Amino acid sequence: MSYAIVYSSRTGNTELLAGAIRESLDPADCLYFGRPDPQALTADQIYLRFWTDKGSCDEETAAFLPLLTDQRVFLFGTAGFGGAPAYFDGILSRVRGLLPETARVTGSFMCQGKMPLSVRRRYETMPDSPRRTAMLANFDQAVSRPDGQDLADLKAAVTRAD
Repeated sequence: MSYAIVYSSRTGNTELLAGAIRESLDPADCLYFGRPDPQALTADQIYLRFWTDKGSCDEETAAFLPLLTDQRVFLFGTAGFGGAPAYFDGILSRVRGLLPETARVTGSFMCQGKMPLSVRRRYETMPDSPRRTAMLANFDQAVSRPDGQDLADLKAAVTRAD
């Protein structure tokens, strides 16, 4: 079965995860690897990677989703805030809602991803509070993500979905 790996990356998180999927699949079946592009639509299976923006996928991915037709789709993404499966499930649900009804979701995966340093600097300017402390701690926790365990978990999710 032919496949395409489509990803939008701002910090490198999504590109790292896309590369992990590429390593776990037969390269002979790969028709496309890169940013959202209509060229990817000829594949039977699309591994669609996004970064989280305001609780859903980024704008580039959101503009690509309606172009899908009857492909099988595996959604995978990162979010700066992590650790809560319910939070990740909410993001994935919103992204699924942007897919055409004819696209078939075969699986999904979310993990925490590092954020730009500008985000930490913005947090540092906030008044001292428990919320600020928690946001700074979350930022610091996300610095090394996605990590080796995230990549292994993603590869396992892809294998289960196939």
